Amino acid sequence: MSFPTPDRWSLDSWFSGFGQSDYIDFKAALVGDVESLKNRAGALSGDAVEIVAVINAFESLSDRLGHLSAYLGCLSADDANDEAVKADEAWISTLEAESTKLRASLQSALAALSEGAFESLLSDASLKNAEHAVKRMREEAQKQMSAEMESLAADLNVNGLHAWGRLYDTLTGKMEFPMTFPDGHEETVPMSRRRALMSEPDRQLREAAFHAGQKPWHDHSVTLAAALNGIAGTRLSLYGRRGIPHFLDTPLFDGAMSRKSLDAMLEAIHTHIELPRRALRKAAKLQGTSALHYFDLEAPQIAAPEEKPLSWDDACATVERAFSAAYPKLGSYFREMLSQRWIEGQPRAGKRPGAFCTGSQLKHEERVYMTFHSTVHDMVTLAHEVGHAWHSCVLRPARSYAASYPMTLAETASNFGEMILLSGLMNDPGITEATKAYLLDQEMLRAHAYLINIPMRYEFEKAFYTERASGEVSVSRLSELMTEAQRKLYGDTLLNDGTDPMFWAYKMHFFITGVSFYNFPYVFGYLLSQALFAQFKVEGADFLPRYEAFLAATGSATCEDVARQTLGADLTSPEFWATALRAIEPTLEAYEKLP
Repeated sequence: MSFPTPDRWSLDSWFSGFGQSDYIDFKAALVGDVESLKNRAGALSGDAVEIVAVINAFESLSDRLGHLSAYLGCLSADDANDEAVKADEAWISTLEAESTKLRASLQSALAALSEGAFESLLSDASLKNAEHAVKRMREEAQKQMSAEMESLAADLNVNGLHAWGRLYDTLTGKMEFPMTFPDGHEETVPMSRRRALMSEPDRQLREAAFHAGQKPWHDHSVTLAAALNGIAGTRLSLYGRRGIPHFLDTPLFDGAMSRKSLDAMLEAIHTHIELPRRALRKAAKLQGTSALHYFDLEAPQIAAPEEKPLSWDDACATVERAFSAAYPKLGSYFREMLSQRWIEGQPRAGKRPGAFCTGSQLKHEERVYMTFHSTVHDMVTLAHEVGHAWHSCVLRPARSYAASYPMTLAETASNFGEMILLSGLMNDPGITEATKAYLLDQEMLRAHAYLINIPMRYEFEKAFYTERASGEVSVSRLSELMTEAQRKLYGDTLLNDGTDPMFWAYKMHFFITGVSFYNFPYVFGYLLSQALFAQFKVEGADFLPRYEAFLAATGSATCEDVARQTLGADLTSPEFWATALRAIEPTLEAYEKLP
């Protein structure tokens, strides 16, 4: 099967076009319906029948709002210079604020019910399979300000919290820098390409991209620090007003995960930190240096056997073969995504950095966004994001309240997709020793990212929020905190001058306003996927129905409950996480034996 060159995705099934009549009509109807339902929710009392009706109407309304928001998010990422789209992104923030007020009124009505009345409400037939979501609404209401205060907070967030995030996306989407390449030629490079350059095998090229690409971040550091302080300061103020005692309570609630499980996972990582560090020491040895620089961390130390760059056609064909061999339904779904043009991969200026998966509950369609720069890293990113999309596809039959899953469990599915790809490549009977060595190197890059780099981001963010509670944190202090976190996790695997103090500025995850602490869910997903994949290797195809049952349950239970039901696992036990972490040892030992 042949696949087209990466091109702009098709969003035509969502709207005929930005600003077209169907788009304008959809917006107008949505505005009216949000206002109408908001008034209805504000008038709720103890009438269970009316509360149930509003719950169901809010579910439908949220599908429509999410559809429009996802559409604008796709357009904005696709072209960061489109001012009209940016204007509508700002506009939809005001509509989302109205929806937040609506939800707050609904939650207040749920919280006011007695336990008996609430249990009776949950038994309503129209709420079947929505019980978990409705219970979470009621629980969230326990940490809610008055309706008037929540309404004010929603309004202020439009031009405060979320405005900082929009500023970051706009500023970074337009960033570029002049760079002198090792061969002497000069070129203006879009920032979205910098990460790909720092994943190149040529160390001189990585170093040049790292240093040349630092200047825009330094030039805009005061603005970026203001944004980061604004985002964190707003959250901390709201936590205080809502009676939320710790800044981790909200991200843990959002992740449907307990603090005990998070602490158990981190304890296992710190106890076994030398496992991923061993991979970095081997990488330094292969490179011929005593340790690594930050610009070495995403680069292969063993070059791909093929001399030519990886084409989009070859990358898609490789992912499709791996998926189809191990998981035929996933392979079929990937082919559908390609044929329907649901994947944006074209490399060009103006695109926002990063990769993501989004979708529409209204249309029951998914979309994947990335920028393909002909690297294996990009191919793994493709498998990762398609893993996300498959998760949403499996949940299509579920009602929306049961199809909304936390990021922790979302990252499990995406990592499972990566592991299918890498395992498929390693088990290919035609694989050469050179290719095996290259893939071992790639797998150790993943292990380092999830077990050192992302926990490092968590340590930085935790330290930053702790200090931000006492006042704004300066540019220099942000860089100090970042350096301290890097030294803590990386230890002696980084060169003395090998840290990157500005990583706080260019890691987009710190500036996402819809979710706080956008880091530990990745580690959770990586390690839980290790446990799932270990069972898959033992049980083979018989495991896949259980895996799909796991995916289907993610919108209807906590992480602990889903893991217990699917794996019989106790996520609050450090030993569970240690066992999952030690699963990398055979691959690590094979990597260390490479000449």
